[in-house]
Amino acid sequence: MIVFGLGNPGPKYSRSRHNVGFMALEKLAAKKGLRLRKRCLHSYKWAVSKDLTLVEPLTYMNNSGIIFPSLVKDEEKIIVIVDNMDLPLGKIRIKKGGSAAGHNGLKSIISAIGPDFIRVYVGIGRPKEGVEVVDHVLSSFTEDEMSVLDPALDRASDAIDSLLNGEDYLAVVQRANSL
Repeated sequence: MIVFGLGNPGPKYSRSRHNVGFMALEKLAAKKGLRLRKRCLHSYKWAVSKDLTLVEPLTYMNNSGIIFPSLVKDEEKIIVIVDNMDLPLGKIRIKKGGSAAGHNGLKSIISAIGPDFIRVYVGIGRPKEGVEVVDHVLSSFTEDEMSVLDPALDRASDAIDSLLNGEDYLAVVQRANSL
């Protein structure tokens, strides 16, 4: 199983809405006792254990798919964690397959490997009136927003862990999507 968390590299974006994929992946890595490390001459960080590979692309969000062909051998064993503006802050949704729904990171991945992978969406909410989408997704969470987001990242990490442990996909999806 390969789990990808999407985001943008660098400290400037570390607490941005677009980086919830990185945040959730890092929680999963900690839970598994793994440490993400940069591979020499590669544009990603990763952690590898017996049956699991965790990956953070170090390309910018819109080019996330670039690294997939070199790492992915079987589309059926891929999970991608990504932000979703159409979900309220802190809401989790899991689904397999589908379109990119306007998300450029997902467009890049679909272009590289096709649409048949599991997506774990973490809600970041819509921009406020007058705020451009790009400004919204690249803005940092406030402390109040982090107090809502942090438990959601734990739930996303727990749901992925349940899938990794062989729990029934539909049961995990139903539980995660109902919170």
